[in-house]
Amino acid sequence: MRRHEGPRLAGDRVMLRPLRARDFPAWREVRMASRDWLEPWEPRPEPGAPDPANDVEVFRSRCAAWDRQRQFDAAYGFGLFLNDDRFIGEVSLGSVQRGPFQSASIGYWVDQRSAGNGYVPEGVGLILAYGFDELHLHRLEAAIVPRNTASRRVAEKLGLREEGTSLRFLQIAGVYEDHVRYAITTEEWANRRAKLGTDASRSDR
Repeated sequence: MRRHEGPRLAGDRVMLRPLRARDFPAWREVRMASRDWLEPWEPRPEPGAPDPANDVEVFRSRCAAWDRQRQFDAAYGFGLFLNDDRFIGEVSLGSVQRGPFQSASIGYWVDQRSAGNGYVPEGVGLILAYGFDELHLHRLEAAIVPRNTASRRVAEKLGLREEGTSLRFLQIAGVYEDHVRYAITTEEWANRRAKLGTDASRSDR
C-alpha cells in the first residue's frame, strides 16, 4: 500500500482504510440502498449542500477533506470493508482534542444489509485500538440518540461506560435531539484490549 493512502487497520473479518475516489461506485451503491435506514440518524445537510452520493467530484472532495484532517491530527475517517474488500460502511474518530483533553469522538454507520453480523463492533474495536495505541489519546466517546438501540449495543458490547444524557445535543434529521454519552479511557482500554483481542495494524500514520 502506498504511504500517501494512509493507515490500514486489519481485523479478523473487517478492515479499515481511508476512502478514495475509486471507492465511489461502491460507496454510492451502499448509501443509496440504505438511505431510508441511515438518514433518520444523521444530521440534515445545510440547504443547497451537494450530495456526495450523486457526484463523484463531491465525493472526491470529501475524501480529500478527511485526508487534510488526518494530516492536521484533527480527525480520522475510514471506510469499513469486509476482508474480501467489499465496502459496508464507515468508522471515524472526529473532533480530536490535544492538550489536557487528549480526546476524540467515535462515529460509525453500516449498510443495512450487513447489520447484525458483528462487523461494526469489530471495526469500532479497531479504531479504539488505533486511537489509544497509535494516537495515544486518553479518552474516546460516542454520543447516541437514546432510541437508536443498535448503535447503543455496539458501545455497550465494547465496554464503553454510559455517562448520562446531554439534552438537545445535536441536530438529527432537522431536530435537536438528546444523546446518551458513552466513553472509555486509556486505563479502561488496557483491560478491554485483551478481552476484545483487538490489535490495530497500520501501514502509515
